[in-house]
Amino acid sequence: MPKFKYVAMSSQGKEVAGTIESESTTVAIGHLREKGLYPTSVTLEKRNAKTSSTSKKNSFMSMEIKIFTPKRVKSSLLSLFTRQLATLIDAGLPLLRSLTVLKDQQKAGCLKNTLDDVAVSVESGASFSEALAKFPKVFSQLYINMIKAGEAGGVLEIVLNRLAEFAEKSEKLKKRIKSAMVYPAFVISVAIIVLAFLVTFIVPKFAEMFDDLDLQLPWMTSFLITISDVCKKQWYLPISGVMAFIILLKLIRRTKKGKYIIDKLLLNFPVIGTLIRKIAIARFTRTLGTLITSGVPILQSLVIVKDTAGNEVVSYAVEKIHDSIREGESIVEPLKVSKVFPPMVISMIEVGEETGALAEMLIKIADNYDEDVDAAVEGLTSLLEPFLIVFLAVVVGFIVIAMFLPLISLLQQL
Repeated sequence: MPKFKYVAMSSQGKEVAGTIESESTTVAIGHLREKGLYPTSVTLEKRNAKTSSTSKKNSFMSMEIKIFTPKRVKSSLLSLFTRQLATLIDAGLPLLRSLTVLKDQQKAGCLKNTLDDVAVSVESGASFSEALAKFPKVFSQLYINMIKAGEAGGVLEIVLNRLAEFAEKSEKLKKRIKSAMVYPAFVISVAIIVLAFLVTFIVPKFAEMFDDLDLQLPWMTSFLITISDVCKKQWYLPISGVMAFIILLKLIRRTKKGKYIIDKLLLNFPVIGTLIRKIAIARFTRTLGTLITSGVPILQSLVIVKDTAGNEVVSYAVEKIHDSIREGESIVEPLKVSKVFPPMVISMIEVGEETGALAEMLIKIADNYDEDVDAAVEGLTSLLEPFLIVFLAVVVGFIVIAMFLPLISLLQQL
């Protein structure tokens, strides 16, 4: 009898994990529910190789796909797939037929192979959520649990539309931030190239001339020539220093405490911290609101939100909210303690909790904060432009003054 690995929520709201023997995933879920557990993930401990219903793949092709096909799917592709699937099911097309149609439309790659396997699982009797749960690197916990809630309530097409809307808004926010950073990134790149040219080619020419004239150099000139020598003769030192700093940051972020400290510092950083805070609040409220609206239990929703928060400070606050609700207390107090959420947001959530419209209130907060993020991104971009210009002017001005000070001194002597 096959073994299944499971992750489930107990009646006390605690997350438990283990293995269970059963004939199928559906039977395993039934056994877990009989024990008072609410499974969030049930997967085969060892998956046997499956033969696709549409094509037979030899071992060489399987190896080729495993090596060269990316393991993750772009969020834009997944968003488009979700919207198309919702449209097809809304139009009355059966799930299996919809999956087959969308699979055939995809280019060769991870998503096409995944949809092929999902279609095979659904055709063999598995539920849609069970089929998706076999691919945790493609479909997030949020995605799988919302589909599961939609299946349980018989409103799969509604949940798919909500998922598509959620994915599209998240993708839209990412694109806005990326597009806003294009100009600053371009200016910084040009500035680095110009400065590198000045320091490695122009400054050494002046340094040779000063050596021939045997001049006593001001501190500014000596400092600049020293930097030029390091960049030209020991160029590996600054590059090694930058790489070591990046590696150190990554190692620190791998620890829970280190990640918490870095995220805390980022949240309190001038200007950028405000933008990061607004993005974190928008993501938290939209994710939690979408899950609750789709019928996912509040404790299970909070577990998913904690794992998808993207910020350790927010994740810690969500963990405290989960513990508070499990103990029968309010959601508001942990929000106040976290010092991440502004008083207005806390008040709106408190009103939503008291009136029984928490999900709707969370979505409204998310919509408002999406607009605030847009304004904050535009403000940051408009602030960065003059800052970068002034910074570049100061650096270039420093180089020019440092190079011409000895010449001015020489002219005065003459």
